[in-house]
Amino acid sequence: MSTSTEPMGLRERKKRRTRELIREHAMRLFTEQGYAQTTVDQIAAAAEISPSTFFRYFPSKEQLILIDDLDAPMLAAIAAQPPDVPPLTACRRAFQEVLSALTPAEIEAERTRQRLLFSVPELRSAMLGELTRSLGILADAIGARVGRPADDFEVRVFAGVLAGAVLGAVGEDPPELATFVEAIDFLERGMPLG
Repeated sequence: MSTSTEPMGLRERKKRRTRELIREHAMRLFTEQGYAQTTVDQIAAAAEISPSTFFRYFPSKEQLILIDDLDAPMLAAIAAQPPDVPPLTACRRAFQEVLSALTPAEIEAERTRQRLLFSVPELRSAMLGELTRSLGILADAIGARVGRPADDFEVRVFAGVLAGAVLGAVGEDPPELATFVEAIDFLERGMPLG
């Protein structure tokens, strides 16, 4: 993803590019033939790598979809917000910064990933474990911002509400990524329904 501003060495750039190519070809194949019908061997062949190289980058075909490459830049952007900014505002700004740094191709790849997560039954069930992991990471980031432990009741609830709002913004057809920022804005306004 193009969300990092730190310079990378040649080796890191090549690894990142290989990872992007694997994902790009996988998404194309999933769209063309379906998730279940696409094999790791087909993905590897399309990316012009060996299956063993595929497994150096992704532990499984399922993990290729479940792993969210936006997690690290999102957490870094939350941490980079000024300390006097309230947590919800910091999260909204982080979403805006990270999402605005994505290229059109990255945005489409993320929408395809989301579509697969919500439409493929085995991915949908595996997503629960990933969501639990993400909630823990988000609680760590929020707790660090407010000087409280990640297992603090209010920090956990805050992380859950934020994750729920983002998850609630996703329907059958993944929305534009800006919709996630709108979900946070809705939370920030106190979720007025009337």
